[in-house]
Amino acid sequence: MADEFDFIGASDKPALLAISTPDWMEASKTALNELGYKVHTAATHSDFLTRFGQIQYEVVVVQELFAANTLEENSTLKSLQTMSMGQRRHATVILLADSFQTFNTLQAFQQSVHAIINSSELLLLGQLIEKAVADNTRFLHGYRETQARVLRGKSEG
Repeated sequence: MADEFDFIGASDKPALLAISTPDWMEASKTALNELGYKVHTAATHSDFLTRFGQIQYEVVVVQELFAANTLEENSTLKSLQTMSMGQRRHATVILLADSFQTFNTLQAFQQSVHAIINSSELLLLGQLIEKAVADNTRFLHGYRETQARVLRGKSEG
C-alpha cells in the first residue's frame, strides 16, 4: 500500500481502482495517469469502502469480478449499486468487464454504473474513460450548478 498515506490536494483528480486482474490494473493505472488522475487502488472490498468513504473520487473503475468469482459475488459493485445517489454522484463509475458491451447504456443502467467498458478495448481505455467522464459531466452539469447555487445561498443567507 504505497499510496496509503497519499494526500489529495484541491487540484488533484482522484481515481479509485477495484481491479483483480493484473493486466487490467496496469492498463487502467496507465490510462488514468496519462489523463492526469491521482490513482489509488483497493485490494479488497473493505479497502474499497474505506477509501471511497474518505475521498470524493472523480473516477471509479470496478472490475466485473473484483474479489469475486461471479458478478453476483462482487460485493464492491453491489455496495455501489445500493448507495444513495448523494454518496456516489460525485464519481463517474465505470464497470470494466468481459461480459458486457462498451457503452451499452441499457447494460450500464442495469448495473447502476455510468458506463461499461469491455476488456477487449483496453488499448483504448484512456479515450473511453475520458468519454465516459465527459458524458457524465455533461449529464450532471445542471444538477451540479444548482447544487452549487444552493450551497452559496445557504452560506450567504
